[in-house]
Amino acid sequence: MKPEILPEERVSKRRLTPLRRLIYALLAPLGLGVLRAWWSSCRIVRISGAGHLDAALARAPSLLPCYWHQHELFCARYLLLQMQRGLRLGFLVSPSVDGEIPARIAARLGARVIRGSSTRTGARALRDYYQLLVHDSVSPVITPDGPTGPRFRFKPGALMLAQLSGRPLLPMAYAASRAWFFGWDRFVLPRPFSRIAIAIGAPVYIDKEAALADVAVVQDLQRRMEQELHRQFQLAREALR
Repeated sequence: MKPEILPEERVSKRRLTPLRRLIYALLAPLGLGVLRAWWSSCRIVRISGAGHLDAALARAPSLLPCYWHQHELFCARYLLLQMQRGLRLGFLVSPSVDGEIPARIAARLGARVIRGSSTRTGARALRDYYQLLVHDSVSPVITPDGPTGPRFRFKPGALMLAQLSGRPLLPMAYAASRAWFFGWDRFVLPRPFSRIAIAIGAPVYIDKEAALADVAVVQDLQRRMEQELHRQFQLAREALR
């Protein structure tokens, strides 16, 4: 599957030389093997709120799954499994050379790969994602505090995208019985043979009449989504007890 390049987004200080392309082509299957082994070493013991995904897809063929950047590993795993039932999943991957291996891995998993930056702003970025959601029925994953933080802050771009597209935000989180944490976001890396619980919240639709040009309105919606993502994490933690 050929990754899609968003307009004016392929910028990098390094070039994708033939040698690098060969190295990445060899490393991607290895990385995918490690990822699958890690997934297999852990056991998903509880999924709370799976019906919320069904409810959202019953209204429209696409949505905006969202979870904190630190919860990427197993929230993405759950969503990838839903592709067997028709979910068309998309991942935003950096357009830089550093994004080549993640892009190749996501494509091998069957997901739509969008090479772009989550920091893009303006009408053109919204148009690109609107196309994916509404016309292509792709559900692009949103990590609202990524890619560089601040941690647990819900950036407003996802709110505007949900409002314009009419597609819901689907809050998600997961918890592991044992894990390592690292990086700016305290990325959760479950230890092998851990138990995993996943929690999915009700779809959140942003009212077409909501005044997103009003700072107070946006801040209120941000707080609401931050609280909901934290609540889903607590539900996942409780499910492990």
